[in-house]
Amino acid sequence: MGALPKRKKSQSRAKQRLSHIAIKPTALVECPQCHTRIRPHHACPTCGKYNGREVIVIKEPKKPETPTPLA
Repeated sequence: MGALPKRKKSQSRAKQRLSHIAIKPTALVECPQCHTRIRPHHACPTCGKYNGREVIVIKEPKKPETPTPLA
């Protein structure tokens, strides 16, 4: 038989260890050119710029989706 723990781990200790596995919300920053929310250190998918330079050629700029009113 393999190694076994001498004592039961307390709920507090087990939850402290598992708290680091939790899914964290994605950090978003504002694009300085078009002011849409983007992931940090990534090119903006809306305007195609990164660090003030155009790095992605966008054929047609995306328009922000407007919610349709429920009728």
